[in-house]
Amino acid sequence: MSDLLRSYLRDNWYTAPGDGRPLLDAATSEEVARWPLAPVDVPPAYDYARTVGGPALRSLTFVQRADILKRLAAHLNERREADYYPLSSATGATLLDTKFDVDGGIGVLSAYASIGKRELPPETTYLDGSVEKMSKDGSFAAQHLYTSRRGLALFIDAFNFPVWGMLEKFATAFLAGLPVVVRPASQTAYLTARVFADMVGSGLLPPGSASLVCGPADGLLDNLSSQDVVAFTGSAETAAVLRRHPAIADRSVSLIVEADSLNAAILGSDAAPGEPEFDLFIREVFREITLKTGQRCTAIRRALVPDGKVDAVIAALRERLAKVVVGDPRAEGTTMGPLASLAARTQFLDHARELSKAATLVIGDLNDPLTRDEKGAFVRPLVWRADDPDAEVVHRVEAFGPAATVIGYTDAADAARLAARGDGSLVASVYSYEPSFIRHMVLGIAAFHGRMIIIDRDDAKSSTGHGSPMPAVIHGGPGRAGGSEEMGGVRGVLRYMQRTAIQGSPRALTAVTGQWVSGAPAVSDTIHPFRKNLDQLAIGEQLTSGPYTITPDDIAQFAELTGDHFYAHTDPVAAAASPLFGGIVAHGYLVISRAAGLFVDPAPGPVLANFGVDHLRFLTPVKAGDAITVQLTCKDKKPRENAGYGEVRWDAVVRNQDGRAVATYDVLTLVAKSS
Repeated sequence: MSDLLRSYLRDNWYTAPGDGRPLLDAATSEEVARWPLAPVDVPPAYDYARTVGGPALRSLTFVQRADILKRLAAHLNERREADYYPLSSATGATLLDTKFDVDGGIGVLSAYASIGKRELPPETTYLDGSVEKMSKDGSFAAQHLYTSRRGLALFIDAFNFPVWGMLEKFATAFLAGLPVVVRPASQTAYLTARVFADMVGSGLLPPGSASLVCGPADGLLDNLSSQDVVAFTGSAETAAVLRRHPAIADRSVSLIVEADSLNAAILGSDAAPGEPEFDLFIREVFREITLKTGQRCTAIRRALVPDGKVDAVIAALRERLAKVVVGDPRAEGTTMGPLASLAARTQFLDHARELSKAATLVIGDLNDPLTRDEKGAFVRPLVWRADDPDAEVVHRVEAFGPAATVIGYTDAADAARLAARGDGSLVASVYSYEPSFIRHMVLGIAAFHGRMIIIDRDDAKSSTGHGSPMPAVIHGGPGRAGGSEEMGGVRGVLRYMQRTAIQGSPRALTAVTGQWVSGAPAVSDTIHPFRKNLDQLAIGEQLTSGPYTITPDDIAQFAELTGDHFYAHTDPVAAAASPLFGGIVAHGYLVISRAAGLFVDPAPGPVLANFGVDHLRFLTPVKAGDAITVQLTCKDKKPRENAGYGEVRWDAVVRNQDGRAVATYDVLTLVAKSS
């Protein structure tokens, strides 16, 4: 008898009573592990995650959490070939399939480690947008702020991506400061559990920050609160059941759903056989049918093709699919493994028969002897031709396996209409080199999709392909696809956090956010702020310098030096006639360049470099004879990890002799941490 899978609760491994039920190798039906049938006592585990794991994670900054993800990815990467690849074969995955799941999941951890260090602050909160002025005099303002929830993130994962499915959720929730509870799909849980064991065995995770539940799903949602988040991947039917649960319906527990969908690939009317886009279309449809044996929520289910090219597309697919070798993924020469289980095969064939009632099966055979193998869940690829492009079953029934339907369309508008009939999909891909067709497709169906990818001769070599969600872009979609989003860079992290509008005085907002807000008290010192290192510099430290009177020679010389002879700076007649200027005015860049001369301390010191400006606006024209002053205030400072310096953001306001702001911007500098 194989080992019974264990749960990891309250930082301890727990073995449920009983023998459980066997989990079988998808190709051989040999027993790989056993799934517990006794319920798991989740309420104490949830309490522990909230009271121990939550505070431990929230005590870390985004950057510190990102560093843990980086080291965790390296730890798992060392074990993938020896430990995870063999177990992945038992799920029916070929080596290529395994790399998509295992290597892809670890890659998401690494990607979010980089996102956390590069795009998130070394803080525990995240500011959303700029300060909103709520009063004319600036004494009342608002700032949107993201904070970590005081709950947990429950992952209910699908069987088809036992590693990637867990790790892409873990990366975002962990960065958000939420302890996670993983409940894997039973059929492939042995691989999820193995990777999870190495995660907690690494010693990198804070106490209480990760739990694993192997056992019945009963009661998983009963003890959730409004501070918790549920992230579910699976069928639209199961998602509908979850939405009706009292925790979701009555207690407003946040629910993130990524469900199956009938994703479309659209061949452009310009893409004839022999054209690069036609060949790319065939390659991509073939890959999406066979990769992971078609068990991907992003797989192409509907291939939309101009009416006159349907036969050519089917012939090209038949030629490529005839070379597919179905078998045990560990056997040499196998290019497509079995479905994940015999039960998955039964469901696949049931849906395939339903599709065959409304479409003609043109590739494959529902009575293929291979499908009667009692040990391995083997099937061959199936392709239908839609007899009626509008047949409801074609746009509603998904055979979750190596299958697709070729659907003819008349023109671009018809293609968009048919693609939208999927009622919400994760992704659609367009294969065309005609700009008008591409634009028509995007504008016509973007509202029905979470992601669209245009594949053509220019991006073919670098494109990640139709069915590959990437950490930097969102994964999810409207309608049938679940109505939610995952990943998408920082967006994926914020999905697990709470956004709150903080309203108050500039002084109060500065205290809350740690960033100086215009109108808050400022401090001055006899020591120039550029002579202070990062630790000495105080938020709100302010320098006022000037005035300097702009002369006609300044304007003329700047024009000669830069080559900027715009009429407002060089043509008195045209400048005087302009309703905007009413005469010669200084270049905006002359104004901010001269302002820099007023506030910069030139000697070597803690300020190492200026690396840019943000939010530059020229508000009032500056004429010869105007005297400008500059007010520079330390707005924010962030130490860089593993570097001897940090970033300082300065609020700069340039005013004329009447006190009117002529330019506003943020100055960005690198400042040494210590002298």
